[in-house]
Amino acid sequence: MSSAIIQLLVLAGIAVFLILRLRSVLGTRDGFEKPPAPLPGSSERRRSGRPELDVIEGGPDRDITDHVEDGSQAAKALAAMKMAEPGFNVTEFLEGARGAYEMILMAFEKGDIEDVRGFLSPEVADTFDTVIADRKAQGLSINANFVGVREVSLASAEFDRDSSEGNVTVRLVGELTSVVTNSDGDVVEGDPSEIKRQRDVWTFSRRMGSDDPNWILVATGE
Repeated sequence: MSSAIIQLLVLAGIAVFLILRLRSVLGTRDGFEKPPAPLPGSSERRRSGRPELDVIEGGPDRDITDHVEDGSQAAKALAAMKMAEPGFNVTEFLEGARGAYEMILMAFEKGDIEDVRGFLSPEVADTFDTVIADRKAQGLSINANFVGVREVSLASAEFDRDSSEGNVTVRLVGELTSVVTNSDGDVVEGDPSEIKRQRDVWTFSRRMGSDDPNWILVATGE
């Protein structure tokens, strides 16, 4: 057998070994993966970038324990939500809540919530409408600019097994500039160069496993 043929056989053997080695490390992926469902204020969920290794059999779900204490009522509620809807991801939910916060807060500040009404419960929408109407009756208007969200953290979670309704309460701290002017255009409150912090505690609700991907804002507070 010539030396050229022997070299080819050796190279082929090395190539086969490397392919098998890579497959054992990286695994294989076949078929189409269903895209994640959208969250508040987004037509599509944003991926967390975290490898799908959060849930380890017999161990804690890091996607939950990264945000609430392991074994707490909130952790149990979040675990139940995941059982009702396996695609639910807490980290991705909080990212969606961040986007929804900016969208809803700025709509309220500007006095027009029509574009976000579908993300509000009737009670919250009525409250916003009342405040906006009172503001207009006094001849006041707000010029606001959103700077960013400084903090998003999970405060509590509840799950009703009978109705499959999940409720997640989130603490949010936003930064914005805001100036209130009267009907004459005079500034009565605020400074356009001063960044203020807006602290809110919002509760979002959704029936887990439903076809509607949107979480609804059902309560606001501080």
